[in-house]
Amino acid sequence: MDSLDHEIQAAASAAEELSPDEVARRGEHFIPLRKADLIQLLADRQSLSSADEEQFRRLCLLIETALHAAYHDRLQMLKEAYAPFDPDADAAPRASLSAEELNARASAVFGQFVSLLERANFRRLPQEEIEAAIRSASQWGFRLKIDFSIFERLEVFARGDVIGKQTVRKWHRPWRTVEIEVPTYQRLAVIFRLQPGARLDESPATVRPIVLKLFKNIPKADVEILLPGSRVTMSLWDQGRIWVPTVTGFGLVIYKLIGAGAMLTLASLWSLAALYSLAAGAIGYGVKTFFSYSTTKDKHQLKLTRSLYFQNLDSNAGVLFRLLDEAEEQDFRETVLAWWVLWRHGRDGWTARQVDRAVERFLRRALELGVDFEILDALEKLRRLRLVESTGGGRWKAVDLGAAVAELENLPALAPLPLTKRDALRRLMA
Repeated sequence: MDSLDHEIQAAASAAEELSPDEVARRGEHFIPLRKADLIQLLADRQSLSSADEEQFRRLCLLIETALHAAYHDRLQMLKEAYAPFDPDADAAPRASLSAEELNARASAVFGQFVSLLERANFRRLPQEEIEAAIRSASQWGFRLKIDFSIFERLEVFARGDVIGKQTVRKWHRPWRTVEIEVPTYQRLAVIFRLQPGARLDESPATVRPIVLKLFKNIPKADVEILLPGSRVTMSLWDQGRIWVPTVTGFGLVIYKLIGAGAMLTLASLWSLAALYSLAAGAIGYGVKTFFSYSTTKDKHQLKLTRSLYFQNLDSNAGVLFRLLDEAEEQDFRETVLAWWVLWRHGRDGWTARQVDRAVERFLRRALELGVDFEILDALEKLRRLRLVESTGGGRWKAVDLGAAVAELENLPALAPLPLTKRDALRRLMA
């Protein structure tokens, strides 16, 4: 047993309460690891014989197949529910639905999409977090204003709360680029439906669509740029740079025109021309500042368009396929990790808390990943796959490798996975 094995055993045997350092090191639920890499890592850690390694890889393939079949059923449900609202659909629905039926199905689409995002380990951004992003200026120095009244419903989800890097030019050294740290979401998902009459495009549609968007590497301060109906607003400083010189120039001209009659005998033509030139210069500065602001804003919009071209991962029905695939892979990682830890270390039976700590310690030490492992959902999947047995007292024991392969080879098709992880928890505790 090597040092990592001892650490895993120690973590599982620790007291129930986590230390502050352990809490700080726990990250999100998402495990950023490819299936093939995870399988190879676990096979190498176990130092399996050739026959056992083949059995282990067979087990992983069977787990993957069972989960894929369950997610295929979920995909059909989502496709059917989303079909009337897909703005990119090329097949028109044959049956027309009433307004009440459409609203009911729209609510179902939002519910299923939210549960899918939960399974892919996204978290819903609360309204105050979105509003905080709107109040802050983007990296280009602009603030946006969004009319939330145009949305019948809007949901924003994020995953991967990290510190990203961006290259910018400072105003005092425009000839040099510097790298700055920017709080960033690695993945951002948006789903919305507009209010009746709040159309933002000219495309014909008989049914108000539900729009799905998925983006990558979005700075937190730029969340609002992904929402429709946003527009750039001028700061007080920008407005002052435009209006103060302009109003001052006009005031000077009017003052001179009023006083010109009384002072005509005292003022020479050259002095009046100089004053008028000064006023015209002030007005011209204001006009120049306005056009400079407009040009900068256009450049900002161009940068934004170019950036989102590469940051947009998918739209509408494509988002469903991508998220289903990510949720399926995440479920695979959780299932295999929980079984492997129980099989390797918990042969006498471990509680869910012990498995949870052991997996988190393994990921942190073997891969330097701070993950808040979702053990209850993982145990529910193992129970459905018949890969664990309850030993009483809230303890679980892994089915041995050969028996696990035989069990999965004879397992009937899995029913669709519970819609939400809360449902999975209720079934586990039943």
